[in-house]
Amino acid sequence: MTTPQDAAGFWETTGAAKTFTHPLDPRLLAEFVPRTARVLDYGCGYGRLTAELAGLGYRSVLGVDVSAALVERGRREHPGVDLMRCAGFPLPFEDGAFDAALLFAVLTCVRQDADQTAIVQELGRLVRPGGVLYLSDVPLQSDPFNRERYERFAQRYGTYGVFETPDGGVFRHHPPERLRGLVREAGFEAVREQQDTVRTLDGHTVGRLAIVARRVRPAGASG
Repeated sequence: MTTPQDAAGFWETTGAAKTFTHPLDPRLLAEFVPRTARVLDYGCGYGRLTAELAGLGYRSVLGVDVSAALVERGRREHPGVDLMRCAGFPLPFEDGAFDAALLFAVLTCVRQDADQTAIVQELGRLVRPGGVLYLSDVPLQSDPFNRERYERFAQRYGTYGVFETPDGGVFRHHPPERLRGLVREAGFEAVREQQDTVRTLDGHTVGRLAIVARRVRPAGASG
């Protein structure tokens, strides 16, 4: 197996050439987010969903990603779509600057608890009170293929659900309650959950959990 690169290195090289497949549910989004909303697509990659939102008629959409290579690719593939590279936090926006934020298959690319918490807390800062977070990610899978690799890499990474891919990527699947807890601790209250199956970057099929949540209190405040 290839020695895994650090996360930043993977997404500047091998990962920057991937075709992303985690789909948006436009009807679910439209139910909670009007087309006049200011929308942040955090972890936008090469702007696949950012461009899709623009095509659906969302008038104020910004995609942000840590990878310079992915943002550069997005500007080539989706000219006219607003994409920005931001390598760290805080992001250069005022508190409550957005009406909604998307977080699509981002946490699966972030293995450390503290880094995951920082991402969702920052979105809690940036989404206005009453605004919406639409998170979609991969929970722990129960099939033999995934269970074997969770167990194989648990000791190396100290977290059940983290695994390596042959091309050097490191990914993480989550207990559903962890995803719910991250949302809650960032000041959001879930208003809808959906589960279905999606394709991964490497062509596997996995179950996914989507959570639509409304910001009801400041990030980090107890309920």
